Amino acid sequence: MTESASSARDTEAVSRFVESFAAQLVEAGMQRMPARVFAALLSSDEGSMTSAELGEQLRISPAAVSGAVRYLAQTHMVSREREPGSRRERYRVHGNQWYEALTNREAVIKRWEGALREGVTSLGADTPAGRRMAETLAFFEFIETEIVEMMERWRVHREKKFGQE
Repeated sequence: MTESASSARDTEAVSRFVESFAAQLVEAGMQRMPARVFAALLSSDEGSMTSAELGEQLRISPAAVSGAVRYLAQTHMVSREREPGSRRERYRVHGNQWYEALTNREAVIKRWEGALREGVTSLGADTPAGRRMAETLAFFEFIETEIVEMMERWRVHREKKFGQE
């Protein structure tokens, strides 16, 4: 970041945003440290920071950054990049991170569907528990179809609004 861009930002306002947005993510079920790291990356002009930069901004340890980034990378919300000519890694958030995170949930939904099918068979489709399980299975099948269609609509909308990436 250039010095002029850096000084133009109100670091206290950015810090308040990071903590406020992170709190919203925590309330939605994300772990606290990954939420803070994600919010910090999202609010950075470059969309990327090193471990040291994240630690300094958030006042957290390298171990806390590492654990948070591991979680965020597993959920496809950030990626790791090597700095050219350096051993340091940069952590990057992309404009399509929500798309990637949501579409990568498809594998989880498929596993849940398999378990639910097994549950319906085990419990018996005619029992109250089996019917409940079948309804849950139908819900996930419905959601899966809707997510695929919704993500395609989002891709088209995003391209119209922001251009191709």
